[in-house]
Amino acid sequence: MKKIFILFTLLFSTNAYAFDYNWGKEDSHGFQDVKGVEIDSLVESFYTDIFKSYNEFSEELLQVDSLKTFVLAKNVPDSVYANRLDMLNSPINLPYNNIVRRYINVYTNPRGSFKIILGRAQYYMPMFEEELYRMGLPTELKMLPVIESALNPSVVSPMGAAGLWQFMYATGRYYGLRQDYFVDQRLDPRASTKAACRFLKDLYKIYGNWTLALAAYNCGPGNVNKALRRVPGAKTYWDIYYYLPTETRGYVPAFIGATYAYTFYKAHDLNIVSVKHPVVTDTVMIVNKNMHFKQVTSTIDISEQTLRNLNPSYRENIVPAKLTKYPLVLPVSIIADFITHQDEIMAKDSIYLKKYLGKNLSAPKDRGFIYHRVKSGEYLGMISRKYHVPTAKIRRWNHIKNDKHLKIGQKLKIYKR
Repeated sequence: MKKIFILFTLLFSTNAYAFDYNWGKEDSHGFQDVKGVEIDSLVESFYTDIFKSYNEFSEELLQVDSLKTFVLAKNVPDSVYANRLDMLNSPINLPYNNIVRRYINVYTNPRGSFKIILGRAQYYMPMFEEELYRMGLPTELKMLPVIESALNPSVVSPMGAAGLWQFMYATGRYYGLRQDYFVDQRLDPRASTKAACRFLKDLYKIYGNWTLALAAYNCGPGNVNKALRRVPGAKTYWDIYYYLPTETRGYVPAFIGATYAYTFYKAHDLNIVSVKHPVVTDTVMIVNKNMHFKQVTSTIDISEQTLRNLNPSYRENIVPAKLTKYPLVLPVSIIADFITHQDEIMAKDSIYLKKYLGKNLSAPKDRGFIYHRVKSGEYLGMISRKYHVPTAKIRRWNHIKNDKHLKIGQKLKIYKR
């Protein structure tokens, strides 16, 4: 009972809407009465905000200006798109309408970034599908991280949402993701995927409808419940469309557009752009000792950058496994080398972990953190002097790659000395 109460408090569901818990296909809703100008504005607003965030953290993604020049597919009847979506036979309602078409055009734009996402998908989608299947959830939900993070596990939004699934701090903690000085499991692809599946399952239990659950994932159940109260008898996302926050009005259409593009990208002549991730990886468990990435890179043939890419949740490049075992993801090609040299690797802790030796590397219980909101004219050097911490640590704590991308109003996490 306590868990249920905490969940509802966390989700702000002051007026929960419960429906029969089943996996049947939802009612289809057409949606044809929105003017094209309004939709174009909505699409551009939704994607401009998202792509601005992505450009701060990933040089691979295209500039926002490319959104203004996306190519409309010509001579393709609406019936083709509608039939293709219907072919998916999904338990999630995937209707075709003029809003969805705009998002399909964004994702299938030959000058867009979806080709890069297709490359990343080769690495992440099998993981998503495995966990969704294990939890008994629709596999189409694997597309959520596409619209949340463009499959970039290191993305942190200006509001503090982090990782592939863009968990906020409180939601991540509720679903068991460790977040402290050394580890942020919101950035751990596997741990965050498990947590996201539990979160989505809880949302479906509340609403009994996947489009509403998706909307709640984006804007919070409080906003969805508020919209439902304003439309008596409403049962789907499309029924409350006009009463949702602007960003959420684009969320479900974007989900449908991404699902379409991922399934039918070949029909639009989109080529997969390869990414640096090795597609085939495996996991070894580190137990009983803390381990710095340099212990590995100084012993076997792997770069520290590759280790960081595969293990983004270890914020200080340290696996804090003295008291609790933690996974280390490695390319399959070097697993045998790691196992062969594991004793040698672990023995190097005295070299690379002098100041941490013998500690459990949990954030000290009395070591809290604060949020600093960036003001006009402030830069990292000024903020670091104010709190007497190095700028390098502020960058690391907040996943900042370029100081120029600080925004007025952005929240920075600062750990106390």
